[in-house]
Amino acid sequence: MEITFSLEEIDSAAKQVLAQNIKSIITFHATMGVGKTTFIKALSKQLGVREMTSSPTFSLVNEYETEDGRTLYHFDLYRLNSEGEAYDMGIDEYFYSGNLCFIEWPEKTPNLIPLDHTSITMKLMPDGRRHLTVK
Repeated sequence: MEITFSLEEIDSAAKQVLAQNIKSIITFHATMGVGKTTFIKALSKQLGVREMTSSPTFSLVNEYETEDGRTLYHFDLYRLNSEGEAYDMGIDEYFYSGNLCFIEWPEKTPNLIPLDHTSITMKLMPDGRRHLTVK
């Protein structure tokens, strides 16, 4: 699936992604500043997360509850120096919990990401819109 959207259309794009047969583990691939966190906020909103969502850059993981009572974990792995750090924090327990896991910077832990996951790649277009590919 591929979508190109403006920031004004982000909620609609998030709905379209969630309507797909996505896995509970979703990795987000994009360069800095493309809008991974902003898109995750839109996905969270569509899932009925009521609390304020933010980037877990310093905490590495934030936990939210969706409208239907599911747990959603939002990871920002940018600050990790090694897969060992991720393993020490128990990241595998999160990944295999059966809960939703949205993962920014999965490149930091390539050997720890479950094989059965959905991958979202985002690119910034010259006109300011975002192009999103879901695999």
